[in-house]
Amino acid sequence: MPTNTILLAGRPVHRLGFGAMQLPGPGVFGPPTDRSIALAVLRQAVESGVDHIDTAQFYGPDVANELIHEALHPYPKELVLVSKVGAARDERGGWIPAQRPEELREGVESNLASLELDQVPVVNLRRLPETDVPFVEQLDTMNALRDEGLIGAVGLSNLAIDDYQTARSHTEVACVQNAYNLTGRTEQALFDACRADGVPFVPFFPLGSAFFPENPVLRSPAAQDTASRLGVTPAQVALAWLLAQAPTVLLIPGTSSLLHLEENLAARELVLDEEARVLLDQAAG
Repeated sequence: MPTNTILLAGRPVHRLGFGAMQLPGPGVFGPPTDRSIALAVLRQAVESGVDHIDTAQFYGPDVANELIHEALHPYPKELVLVSKVGAARDERGGWIPAQRPEELREGVESNLASLELDQVPVVNLRRLPETDVPFVEQLDTMNALRDEGLIGAVGLSNLAIDDYQTARSHTEVACVQNAYNLTGRTEQALFDACRADGVPFVPFFPLGSAFFPENPVLRSPAAQDTASRLGVTPAQVALAWLLAQAPTVLLIPGTSSLLHLEENLAARELVLDEEARVLLDQAAG
């Protein structure tokens, strides 16, 4: 298998995919600022070789999935859609937990309906630390949904490393999605465990969080200096650095801009030299 691809739930996908989180309005709430551009971004992503899109019913809510459906349905056979369950939104856009087994099932059913799928290829269980629902009970629910054919594989998100080890003994883990980027490496132990196990690691906020204007990744002197020397953008440097960390890294940078989409996808071709790698490896915040 080429080094620019990885197996996700048994299906080969390119290691640079697309995250739909930024397609809805500000705060991942409400309709997009420009619907036509949001649809164009999705279509251009797939035309440019993206075959893995990460989404969630609670992005909007309902907005990201609806845009994906309008832009891409009927879906290309090689496209792997990955969604997640475990959260919901209130009427003001606040994030609220939806961790109980019946809520996980409802979340999967909502994704099936809005995406018009018989099966969601991968669904991530987004674990919230404040939940009182036993983790094993959640895993049992996800396994049941997989066994019923409603989801193709079980992924995990926002979990501690001890939960990861528990999950590995209860289910086949398709992927792990936790925060990890050039300047934020608090999840290094989990990253290393996934790499050792050959489990795809999908860093969320690979370019830093859009919720915070003072973005430490793109403002990193190491990223900026390397970008200037190589004639690329700090975002491209940060994405290329992540891809270089392990062959199991699968990226989902999101954007609502056609220009930024093009720039992000160009990181597939960027090879960092030794000087860049040494400098960037030291850039953790």
